[in-house]
Amino acid sequence: MLHIYYGDGKGKTTAAMGLALRALGHEKHVTILQFLKDGSSGEIALLRRCGADVHACPNAKFTWLMTADEKAEAREHNNAAMRTALAAPFDLLVLDEACAACRTGLVDESLLQQAAALAGQGREVVFTGRNPAAWMLEQADYATEMRAEKHPYSKGVAAREGVEF
Repeated sequence: MLHIYYGDGKGKTTAAMGLALRALGHEKHVTILQFLKDGSSGEIALLRRCGADVHACPNAKFTWLMTADEKAEAREHNNAAMRTALAAPFDLLVLDEACAACRTGLVDESLLQQAAALAGQGREVVFTGRNPAAWMLEQADYATEMRAEKHPYSKGVAAREGVEF
C-alpha cells in the first residue's frame, strides 16, 4: 500500500514515524530515508535504537539556500540511498519529504516511482511532504492531507525542542 501524508499542516512526519514505530513493534523491517533533513530529530534516534535503518541527507537545508554543488551532492546521496533501500528487503519504507525532493529535483522521480510500484507488491511505502506530484496522489492507497488552520509560528513562536523538532 502507498501512503501519502501531505499538506501545509503539522504532523506529516509524525504520522509516518508513528507508522514506523508500529511496524517495528510487530518486528517488521523498517527503512527510513529523510530527504532535506539531517536525521537529528528526536524520534530518529529512538527509531534507530528500535531497529529501523535510517538514512538522512548529509547537507540538509532549505533548497533555496543550497548552492548548485550542494544540490548535486544531495541528489547523488539521495539517489544512492534510494537505490540501496529499493534493493534491500523491507516491510515499510518511509520516504520523508519525498514530495519536495521530487519537486526540486533532489531525487530521481523514477526511483520514487519504483518505490510506489513496490507498494503494490505487498509492501508499505510512505511519502510525506507538501504538494505531491499528481501521479503520487493517483497511485496512493491512502492520501491524508494535513491542513494548517492555526500554527504558533504564524505568531512568531519558534519550534520547541522535544515537541516540534
